[in-house]
Formats: sequence, structure tokens, C-alpha cells
Amino acid sequence: MRRRSVAGLLAAFVLAAGAIAAGPAKPKQKPLPSPVTVFAASSLTDVFPAIDSRQIYSFAGSNTLATQIANGAPADIVASANTTIPNMLYTQGLVEKPVDFTRNTLVVVVPKTNPADITSVYDLTKSGVRIDIANSSVPVGSYTLSILKNMNLTTPVLANVVSQENDVRTVLTKVALGQADAGFVYASDAKTVAGLVTVLKLPAWAQPKVTYALAVVTRSPNQAAAQAFVKEVLSKAAQAKLQYFGFLPLPGGSPT
Repeated sequence: MRRRSVAGLLAAFVLAAGAIAAGPAKPKQKPLPSPVTVFAASSLTDVFPAIDSRQIYSFAGSNTLATQIANGAPADIVASANTTIPNMLYTQGLVEKPVDFTRNTLVVVVPKTNPADITSVYDLTKSGVRIDIANSSVPVGSYTLSILKNMNLTTPVLANVVSQENDVRTVLTKVALGQADAGFVYASDAKTVAGLVTVLKLPAWAQPKVTYALAVVTRSPNQAAAQAFVKEVLSKAAQAKLQYFGFLPLPGGSPT
């Protein structure tokens, strides 16, 4: 009996030693959340991946994104360069209640070489100047027309418009490449090609209210992850990132 007891103790000791060597049982890791698909305005092309590179992004003109969502495109989030489009989608029951998250301003950009010798917005009325703007159905195009109206420059400037684009990045690219003498873009976009264009500021009194809004798509299968992304964009860290990329804080400094 004593021999059996000793053998049993030895066996127990060996098992215990093995368990200690193996260490404590590892807790089960939670599966990583599925990435959400974010349909976002072209002007957010650089900043959104900088805020969260894990998500899937599709960038285009805000009106194009709205059409895609209305036609059933598989998006979880839509982020627009205005509040009109998200509110329209909300009225149609296609998205949850939109949330404002940042602002912007418009500027005029000219190529660094500046062949047309443009030094102010008033020079856009000179004969022979080639101007590129966004289509009026795109938020930046609509904002451009508002500025021209506020400054009583609509007729002479539009007479020099040689092309109208579907998004702000196309306007920016054409000016940077010298395919146009000037163009109207967001200040945040101009910052992305600072070495290729010169920025001409527009008067604050002529600026429209450029407010961005985002919303969760109603039929999104990833509602929790989509809401988490919205919360992330509203966070202090993301708001600081937006300002670093040239966007402006909302009045009062807190997203609503």
C-alpha cells in the first residue's frame, strides 16, 4: 500500500509540474470585428484611412454615392460633403439619422507656374482664363456657385469655365497638371498637393456653410460596427486628425 501511495504521489507531482510548465490556459481571443464599407466624399480620401485604415472605403462625389445607395449598393456608412444628401437619404428611410462631423472652406487653386497670372478671384473674369469647377450636382460645385453669386461674379466667371467635373479631386488634379488655369476646391484638398498649386483664399463673407455629415445605412448587416465607426469619427483623436488634414471643427467644437 505504501509503494502504491508513493507511486501515486510521484504521478501527481509529474502532472502538476507539467501543468505549471505549460502555463495558465490562454483565454479565448475575441474575433476581430468585420470591417465596414464606407461610402465617402472624395475630399475625405486621405483623412478617413488615416483615422481608421481597417475599413473598406469607396470615394466619389456625394451625389454619386447617394445614387448608389438608393440602388442597393452594399454600404454600411455614407459620409457626404454636405448635410442635404444625408438628410434626403434619411427622409427616404435609407439611412439612420445623420450626424454632422466636420466643416470645410473653399479656395481657388492655380498651378505653381501660374501661366494666366491669377492673383485673386477677380482675375478669373479675364478673357482667355481656363477655369475648372465641379458640376452643380456635387456639393463643391453647388458651393462654388454660391460663392460666385455672393460676389456677383457668376456670369463673367462661368463664361470662362472649360470643364465641369464629377468630384473635387478631378478639379484639383487638372489644375495641378496645368490642364486648367484655376479651379475651386476645398481647402483640405488643396493641402494634399501643396507643392503643385498655389492657394488663393476667398473672403469669409462669401463662403457658404460647408458642413459634412455621415450616417449608418439602414439595411447595413453590420450595424454595431457601423455605429462604432461613427463614434470613432466623432472622437477627439479623429477630430484632431481631421483638423491636421485641413478640415475645420464644428461650431462649439463638439460634433452633434
